Amino acid sequence: MTNRFIKRASEKIGLPPGTIVHVGDKKAESVKITVIDYDKDNFQVKSISNIEEVFPFRDSPTVTWINIDGIHDVTVIERLGTYFNIHPLVLEDILHTTQRPKVEDFENYIYIVLRMFYLQDKTDEHDNDTEIVSEQVSLILGSNFVISFQEAGGDTFDPVRIRITNSKGRIKEMGADYLAYALIDSIVDNYFVILEKLGERIEVLEDELLDEPTPDTLGELHELKNEMIFLRKSAWPLREVSNNLLRIESNLITKFTQIYLKDVYDHTIQIIDTIETYRDMLSGMLDIYLSSLSNRMNEVMKMLTIIATIFIPLTFLAGVYGMNFQYMPELTWKWGYPVLWCIMITIGIIMFSFFRKKKWL
Repeated sequence: MTNRFIKRASEKIGLPPGTIVHVGDKKAESVKITVIDYDKDNFQVKSISNIEEVFPFRDSPTVTWINIDGIHDVTVIERLGTYFNIHPLVLEDILHTTQRPKVEDFENYIYIVLRMFYLQDKTDEHDNDTEIVSEQVSLILGSNFVISFQEAGGDTFDPVRIRITNSKGRIKEMGADYLAYALIDSIVDNYFVILEKLGERIEVLEDELLDEPTPDTLGELHELKNEMIFLRKSAWPLREVSNNLLRIESNLITKFTQIYLKDVYDHTIQIIDTIETYRDMLSGMLDIYLSSLSNRMNEVMKMLTIIATIFIPLTFLAGVYGMNFQYMPELTWKWGYPVLWCIMITIGIIMFSFFRKKKWL
């Protein structure tokens, strides 16, 4: 589980700042570029095969959303950055897919890094469950355009695309800053979907802990704790991102859009509170698991102790009459053997009844 969230950055060690090197897994076979260009009355959706085809949209009077799926092709990112005057350090961060969520304000654009989570069916054909997929999303907000970079084709932006194509809401009436807000809001809202899924798993796990915990239960608990740690690591900087967008002094974000960014900030706080609650629950569940194992062990030891205690006097009697002394009166007595059995059974019944009366059994 943890390995899915950790990516090595050893490729960049020793390289000068601004060196454009892709760090991370190659999640797309080829680079896919999609352009959605719109204004209040019209829109067009285009799939671009050559990066030069997006250059005319930089100065168009309409709002343009350029989405790039697959950032492993350094040449495409470098040519796009050169034409849109994106700083080499920003391009470096785009290709380094282990960035902490952040906001950087430049003169002509704002660079935003977010961590996107969504659910995906597991690749194992025998397992119908879903897994949490995480990837970095980078946004470049310009005066009339938004460029989004992501590692793979799957994302949480379909509701935004539908609102643009179906002319729902005010998104087509607003500028690029509102489009950037809509994308950020889509990413943040999907955290609630992930938390709802995790909440269901926590409830099932809690029932298992109370009924009959197994080593598999401990493994599931450990996996949930790792997922919650990574969510927390992404959610706390997300609060800083939304707060910085509210406080940023830039002509690229209007006061109208800042009102909606406040709503994103509120959602972020709610997400953090939920994550902290789940982390406390998981910590408590680990204590429950350990206590449950301890209680089961105590029950086993109590039962063994009771059995051993019952057999102590019986073993004593058997040991006494197992001694090979010649002069033992009971050895020659006709009823000695059955009487000894009666005494031993009586002692066992008395001790068993005593333990039941004390509610030790």
